[in-house]
Order: sequence, then C-alpha cells, then structure tokens
Amino acid sequence: MVSAQFPSLAGQSVLVTGGASGIGAALTTAFAEQGARVAFLDIDAAAGAALADQLSARKLKAHFAHCDLTDVPALRHSIDAAAAACGPFKVLVNNAARDDRGTLETLEPESWRRAMAVNLDHYAFAAQAVRPGMARQGGGSIINLSSNNVLMGAANMAAYVTAKAGIVGLTRALARELGPEMIRVNAVMPGWVMTERQLALWAKPDDVAQALREQCLPLTMQPQDICGLVLFLASDDARAITKQVFVADAGRS
Repeated sequence: MVSAQFPSLAGQSVLVTGGASGIGAALTTAFAEQGARVAFLDIDAAAGAALADQLSARKLKAHFAHCDLTDVPALRHSIDAAAAACGPFKVLVNNAARDDRGTLETLEPESWRRAMAVNLDHYAFAAQAVRPGMARQGGGSIINLSSNNVLMGAANMAAYVTAKAGIVGLTRALARELGPEMIRVNAVMPGWVMTERQLALWAKPDDVAQALREQCLPLTMQPQDICGLVLFLASDDARAITKQVFVADAGRS
C-alpha cells in the first residue's frame, strides 16, 4: 500500500494494461486505493476476475476486461467499453509486457515480431485510443513502463530489450505531439521486481544475490516499490513533468 495520498486522483478514470498480476496488479490496487475508477485489461481472465473480486470486496472501484492486447481491434473495443463503464480516461498506464529469453542464435522472425507486439505495439495503440477522451477533458497523463534492462544491456533477451528501448522513443515522441493538448507522457524503468513470474522462472538465488550486490540499495524490490512514482506522475502534482524517463531500480543501472 502507498502511504501518500494524491487528491487529484480521487474520482479519476484510470486504465492499466496488464493489470491482473505483478506490477500491474499492484498499480491497479494502488489507483483504486486512491479513490480512482480503475479499469484494467489482461489476457489472464482468471487472475483478472480474481483481482476484480478482491477489490470489489473492499468496495474499491475496478472494472476488468479480458483482452489480448496484441489484437489491436480487440484492444480498441475493450478500451471503448471500459471508458463507457468508467468514464473517459484521464490516466493511462501502459504496463503489459512479457520478458521472454532467447539468444541471438535462436531468434526467429516470428518470435521477434511477437515480442514487439507483446511489449511495444499496444502502447502506441492504447495511447491512440485514449487520446480523444483526454483531450476533451483538457489533458491527461500517460505513463509507459520500460525497463532498466535498456540501460544495462541485458544479454539473451534482445527482442525484449529492443522493445523496451522503443518505449522510451515512443514516450518522447508522444510527449511532444500531445503536449499542446496538455497530455503528459512519461516513462518509468523498473529494476528487477520480484513478481510471481520472476520468482517462478528467473529469480534463482545466485542471480538474486548478484543483483543485490550490483544495486546501491541492498533491498529486494517488490511491485509496490513502483507504485508511488507512477501515482505521482499520474497526479496533478506532476503537472509540469513530461517527456521524462524515471529509473526505479535501487541504483543498479
């Protein structure tokens, strides 16, 4: 739970992609706890329904829509339906991603294109979909989640790192394009956050110990460690901040 309160987020309509698990679930919960009307999209129907039920039991406002974000027509339809349920979005958090591994030798055209679709393409199309509603409200905030792997140059995940680097370029381009409409666009680069997926697949004890040695702060990052920064960037307290990239990785990169 984030201890800070941002009054400007209360009652605002917020969309989180990939919001059913990991960092996305923490963000969905954090915005709901701020009093926002949160909609979240995810391909995992069971996890999404479970989180929506948990939040509803706490009398927090959350609307879940099952969606394959790589299917752009389905993405647009889901965003339109969510906006009808929650109101035009004032905040978009592009979070959904999948950090698959693979060497350059094993890379195939299909896996490369899939990585771009899963990790980059839908960021642009989600922004496109929410832009008219934000403009009609006099502005809004788009926060794109990249990765500190872009700065570190992580091996054996070239497609993922390339997509995450592309998010930085997209952020800066959209900030310039949408700024006249008072739509702010920023990026956040998380470090190695111990989500369910990381713990199940990648967080081997030796690798975690090495990461802790590389960080300035000897702490194991949790999804909640990203929430405060994202909430701030979404709020009116950050009204003059756009086109920026913020790193939250305990000083590792």
